Amino acid sequence: MGMAITVQDYLDEMEAVYDVIEHPYAPTSIGAAGRAHLPPERLAKGVVVKDENGVLTLTVVPSDRNVDLESLKETLQHDVELATEDEVIGKFDDCDPGAVPPLGNAYALRVLLDDDLMTQDQVYFESGDHRHLVHVNGEEFRRIMGGAEKGRFTQAA
Repeated sequence: MGMAITVQDYLDEMEAVYDVIEHPYAPTSIGAAGRAHLPPERLAKGVVVKDENGVLTLTVVPSDRNVDLESLKETLQHDVELATEDEVIGKFDDCDPGAVPPLGNAYALRVLLDDDLMTQDQVYFESGDHRHLVHVNGEEFRRIMGGAEKGRFTQAA
């Protein structure tokens, strides 16, 4: 499939400096980090959660961490749970299932960005499929994630 058109359009609109890395098929972000021979803390994965009102939020965390739902509950001031696969596919309809890019702004979603990604000098993320990663330097990542709310949203995997 390659890069999702929404991701491509967003990166072009932001005039982002990036490259695309191809790797053997990996169905998970942590697997993609391994297949691409990258430190897993540098691969940003998108995890979609929903609150009790059905409002979706994209949480962006390192691939070697899990989303901490209790922390999100405090941040969002609502009960939260992981979104269903159908809800995620409905929002990221130009992406392969499970290949959620962290660019919530491109998909009209609120974005919560974990602090651990703010210190990385190189960041990689899903392009919308399970064979390609987008690579940007840390400064560029922070710029294209502009309006994201920052905080601690993870726990050990």
